[in-house]
Amino acid sequence: MTSVSPCASSSREMNEFLDAHPDTQYVDLLISDMNGVVRGKRIERASLHKVYEKGINLPASLFALDINGSTVESTGLGLDIGDADRVCHPIPGTLSDEPWQKRPTAQLLMTMHELDGAPFFADPREVLRQVVAKFDALGLDICAAFELEFYLIDQDNLNGRPQPPRSPLSGKRPQSTQVYLIDDLDEYADCLQDMLEAAKEQGLPADAIVKESAPAQFEVNLHHVADPLKACDYAILLKRLIKNVAYDHEMDTTFMAKPYPGQAGNGLHVHISLLDKKTGKNIFANADPLQSDALRHAIGGVLETMPASMAFLCPNINSYRRFGAQFYVPNAPSWGLDNRTVAVRVPTDSSDNVRIEHRVAGADANPYLMLAAILAGIHHGLTQQVEPGAPIEGNSYEQLEQSLPNNLRDALRALDDSEVLNQYISPDYIDIFVACKESELAEFEVSISDLEYNWYLHTV
Repeated sequence: MTSVSPCASSSREMNEFLDAHPDTQYVDLLISDMNGVVRGKRIERASLHKVYEKGINLPASLFALDINGSTVESTGLGLDIGDADRVCHPIPGTLSDEPWQKRPTAQLLMTMHELDGAPFFADPREVLRQVVAKFDALGLDICAAFELEFYLIDQDNLNGRPQPPRSPLSGKRPQSTQVYLIDDLDEYADCLQDMLEAAKEQGLPADAIVKESAPAQFEVNLHHVADPLKACDYAILLKRLIKNVAYDHEMDTTFMAKPYPGQAGNGLHVHISLLDKKTGKNIFANADPLQSDALRHAIGGVLETMPASMAFLCPNINSYRRFGAQFYVPNAPSWGLDNRTVAVRVPTDSSDNVRIEHRVAGADANPYLMLAAILAGIHHGLTQQVEPGAPIEGNSYEQLEQSLPNNLRDALRALDDSEVLNQYISPDYIDIFVACKESELAEFEVSISDLEYNWYLHTV
């Protein structure tokens, strides 16, 4: 395979951007690692042409980093291969301004390739692309949209723990839940509005923020787009934008799955529909969703593969603290019509807009890996005609016992053992993912918590 070369449209995109932004001094070249953490390089404006022509070199070990940014050598992507470089190329349509920067700076999202031009198998974006390609044979396009929850937090912690920031309007720290309360949006209006305006400036389709179920917790909704890779690109870039705009307002943010005991965690919901390539019509569309074979089979596949998908949906130790009936986080494979207590909700607001809302993943998930796992389940369900059983009516927590893995170790075992997911996601990649997460688990399990000292230091 020959090396990747810039297409005319990409070069045109670059030239048009530089012409429109003559003051731009630097460009941040970004790539998302296994944990969804954005890494990369900052270059001077004059070097951008070279990036479009030849790409930039970054080590393959970038995709074998744990949450602390250390290479996990058991993945085989570090010293075993001499910590060798691969080449990263621009993703078309992602060159944009960074409105929060003091010095005019742009950003560009990248994806990694082998030196011969082939996509690099351990790039999470490539993991998703491999699954998406299977839908081409079915004549289907994938439409997806993410809902991203986060907390605003104070830049000063309280005894090492996060706390809500003081309102710029009232000077008070919020204490109550107050879901959907407009007044809470007013308390942080300048920061939240700057987030939406920055998203518009960057071409990210985010136009709504709602107050969520805890003090200073909010949700940003992205519009659906008929390109699942682009939908994930948007989610990654929106996360970075939210963090940086909050810094400008002297606040911090967290997408940690469960930052506060006793409060709601941060979720990452995704809405998915499938479009017929020839007609553009939603194949789930039906006045009675229960009569849609495609919808039922897609849901059946998602439910069947959900236990094995949990490590991608909830990839961190803290992820599993988010679950609980009072916080609307489903802990068993379940589905229902317009029911927010189930894992897979089917909104029923419009017969033409029937879709799957997957409600299990935390905001700490990597969107590419999360969506790859869900789409693998959908494809499996469609091709194997998996029936999901009857939809749940009423409170699913009162009808179903917890059956999904409730800790990271069990989730990793389920992923490693899954015959279905290993058909969709490279077993070599699953080995790398499991190795990284098992390394984090090992480090966590040898640490000693404050609670252990409080319980045992002077009592046993």
